[in-house]
Amino acid sequence: MSVQPEPRKPTSGRWQPAITPDPLLRKHGALGKPVSRIDGPLKVQGKARFAAEFPYKNICYAALVFSTIARGRIMRLETGAAERASGVTLVMTYHNAPRMKAPSLMMSSPTAAGASDLPVMQNDEIHWNGQPLALVLGETQEQADYAASLIEVEYATLPAVTIFEEAKKMPRQLETLLGQPPILEIGDAEAALKASEVKIDQIYRTPRHNHNAIELHGATVAWDGDALRVHDATQMIDLTTGQLADIFGIDEKNVHLTSPYVGGGFGGKCLWDHQILACAAAKLAKRPVRIMLSREGVFRVVGGRTVTEQRVALGAKADGRLDALIHSGIVAMTLHNSCPEQFTFPARHLYTAKTFRLAQEVADMDMLANTFMRAPGESVGTFALESAVDELADKLGIDPIDLRRRIEPEKDPTSGKPFSSRHLMEAYERGAEKFGWNRRSRTPRARREGEWLIGMGCATATYPYHRFPGGAARIRLTSDGRVTVSTAVHDMGMGTAMAQAQHIAARLGVPIGHVAFEYGDSTLPRGVIAGGSTQTASIGGAIIAATEVFIEELIKLAGNASPLAGLSLADVEPRDEGIGHRDDPARFETYRSILQRSGRDELCCVGEAPPPAEMEAFSMHSYGAQFCEVRVSEITGEARVSHFLGSFDAGQIVNAKTATSQFKGGIIMGIGLALTEETNFDERSGRIVNASLADYHVPVQMDVPNIDILYTDAPDPQAPMGARGIGEIGITGVAAAVANAVYNATGRRIRDLPITLDKLL
Repeated sequence: MSVQPEPRKPTSGRWQPAITPDPLLRKHGALGKPVSRIDGPLKVQGKARFAAEFPYKNICYAALVFSTIARGRIMRLETGAAERASGVTLVMTYHNAPRMKAPSLMMSSPTAAGASDLPVMQNDEIHWNGQPLALVLGETQEQADYAASLIEVEYATLPAVTIFEEAKKMPRQLETLLGQPPILEIGDAEAALKASEVKIDQIYRTPRHNHNAIELHGATVAWDGDALRVHDATQMIDLTTGQLADIFGIDEKNVHLTSPYVGGGFGGKCLWDHQILACAAAKLAKRPVRIMLSREGVFRVVGGRTVTEQRVALGAKADGRLDALIHSGIVAMTLHNSCPEQFTFPARHLYTAKTFRLAQEVADMDMLANTFMRAPGESVGTFALESAVDELADKLGIDPIDLRRRIEPEKDPTSGKPFSSRHLMEAYERGAEKFGWNRRSRTPRARREGEWLIGMGCATATYPYHRFPGGAARIRLTSDGRVTVSTAVHDMGMGTAMAQAQHIAARLGVPIGHVAFEYGDSTLPRGVIAGGSTQTASIGGAIIAATEVFIEELIKLAGNASPLAGLSLADVEPRDEGIGHRDDPARFETYRSILQRSGRDELCCVGEAPPPAEMEAFSMHSYGAQFCEVRVSEITGEARVSHFLGSFDAGQIVNAKTATSQFKGGIIMGIGLALTEETNFDERSGRIVNASLADYHVPVQMDVPNIDILYTDAPDPQAPMGARGIGEIGITGVAAAVANAVYNATGRRIRDLPITLDKLL
């Protein structure tokens, strides 16, 4: 039995974010190649077991009852008929639920994973329309669902703020905008705008959006004394583990959470009431519990993107240079969450201007707490900003790409930091050539085919680079030369396991078939969340740190009888299933040989990534150029995207196949944001009225055109592996590119999403 070592940082002090030159990684492995996902066959064959599929003896099935008012108190909760129904084993309400600590707000504590800090089923208070009021356990799902329908509720309603226009009258200033100042001013932008030769000053609006991943939110939970076992669909294993331990007052080591497969996340697979309630019910019933939200239940319990109202004002000289850039506005939020849809962030980094005013407020409403949804802030913020840039280009009579070239900054325009790597204009140039931008007419309504008006539009995509601290990885080498790397991270279908297997193979110089990547389990070395496009770089940093610890240990094991005797970490490189001198090919020994001579069956090392210092020194972002062609029926007003191209600058691409899929997926979601997606919120009652995929319209196959993907594949010298995140940049800029193309086709500016046919008639 091997003893698992504690994580440590390399002792050499040689750690650098990108470490060995990038060509070395390409030379020694499959990094960057279009390799198929290793979990693909399991999913196609139905062998991948998701959170709500784990079998337990004596398991119960849960159903929830949701409130139908926005704010008030429960006056009567009649559960007798449900308790008497066939197969019912428990009806849990605030009367008999275990006493639980309220979840902590995101970013408010080291274990904060909750979307809200409200107590979960602890009292008679109602805070949003859809709040769970009761949980029923049945021997079958059908019995639980039927019994839940028998519960009767009477309320005492309290005044609720459910109208955004009313909430806006009482704006609240934020103390922080996800760690950044909520107001950023450089010079007097309003005065500069007023004095500008040419100006654009418009209001842009985006609606609520809801999460609708293919896999419904589910969990299977069981207690053994004070030990809690959780199978969850989550993108934050470590934070959820800590939060559940805190809520139930148990040691974090007593919570074992696994999440090997997640059928879509995009920010919504966090800790919500349903997992907490399932754990509470399992504790009361002393039986394992399975909960899976219905599609309507997802709309009631799981937050999404909040509504925004944004002002963008650009003041320019006749040649396009900006004297003023103003991006401000307001979003809806609740007092019980901290996700303010930071739509002003893109304007802080994209364009150079003499003066800036970037500010946003929140309007508090009585509603379900909103949360992260793919590229929160940037997806809707780029709609407003990039639409305004297009409007300015039209007013100036300058090609939109040429205008962006004229206001391209040499360094970060608000922080003054150098860019770690920025090839945005190269992405534009390559994209324009491939897309056929030269065929675009500057005059709206100039192209048509029968009833169809044809237009082209472009917009900039951007998303920040982040790398979370504290990630660790374990490397285990066995005597047969096989390597297993373990860390408590996630694969939500984006190909994390395959990409990191490629990285490990390249970094350690072993065949990819000899690599296993172990993830999705809270007992593994601490990982990071899958969010904010951070995971790839964060895992990479941990693997780099673990590799250096691993190589140091191998050099020690090699001893004086090895060709490696007397060499230091700086002298060697992993290659060809072993370690060799960087400049002397003769000084080389295989991993197997080192283990054999030292009498070891395996070597196990854990390394922890150092803090991400690169983000302090550099302005780090991924970029892209989005190109769209639309056709708009002059008769019906129907808008169809007929061609789309995304040209991206996202650092080194780790896996060409999965990266292309990620870019396309983001673009498809962006087409939905532009044309179809909208959560209909009844402002009389605070209830979501289109709580189903029959009424909430996401893009389907017939809505999606041919999508071309290009990328620079230029490594960022400051990032681990040279790679920046790509999970979210694909959606940014898409809505603006579509809206700009619609204007080019029809001559009509749509500043209020989605672009439905009634707005074009």
